[in-house]
Amino acid sequence: MARPSRCRRICFEPKYGRFGPCGTEETGQVLLTVDEFEAVRLIDHEKRTHEQCAKQMGVSRTTVTEMYERARTKIADCIVNGKTLCISGGNYALCDGSARSCCGRNCDRADHRAVGQATTRKEVDDMKIAVTYEDGNVFPHFGHTEYFKVYQVEDGKIGDAQVVSTEGSGHGALAGLLSGLKVDVLICGGIGAGAQAAMAEAGIRLYGGVSGSADQAVEAFLAGSLAYDPDVHCDHHGEGHHHGEGHACGADKHGCGGHGGSCH
Repeated sequence: MARPSRCRRICFEPKYGRFGPCGTEETGQVLLTVDEFEAVRLIDHEKRTHEQCAKQMGVSRTTVTEMYERARTKIADCIVNGKTLCISGGNYALCDGSARSCCGRNCDRADHRAVGQATTRKEVDDMKIAVTYEDGNVFPHFGHTEYFKVYQVEDGKIGDAQVVSTEGSGHGALAGLLSGLKVDVLICGGIGAGAQAAMAEAGIRLYGGVSGSADQAVEAFLAGSLAYDPDVHCDHHGEGHHHGEGHACGADKHGCGGHGGSCH
């Protein structure tokens, strides 16, 4: 299980979530997380120093530099190779106007929740959470899961839960299945780039790289302590990544890079 990373503070979410080559077919997709977007916005657009960016986002200067360099590499890949850039996900929280010098406002506290996308209290209190499921645990690969366990959360507490069969649905159909169930949050192990894009398009918040008990994962999410990987990758076709070999997809960073599949 990946160690939790510190939540990054951003001022606002991007207005535009998808950029692609015009007049030609795209050659692939790349995922730029919202916190990476914020680093580029502050440094390149607002001309902040790395130190100023780190202070505003509430992280170390080293973390900002890593995010910025990773983001610039992704953007260059899209420009040079004609790939589509999708902006979604990441480990961040919206600024509540309480951090000094953030968004031009002056306060003395900030709201940092350990969730991958900004969440209001009402959204946490009332929601549906789906977990890839097998024998009580988080199933390690989204696209191959045969079941989801769907939890109804009311007043911030787990209410009813039911196990739902995917009925053999593949990667492409699973997003539609979850959307039909009115799921707000997906917790899973590994998940491919195309499925990540489908989750973003469906408005389902994603927490990948999770393993262990499904029930405990949901409880940890509600407590704001879920350990997950905001940069989860998965290449179940890669060497040693097949099921039955004890490898939880998404446990390392050697899977499919970027954001494959479709942003549609």
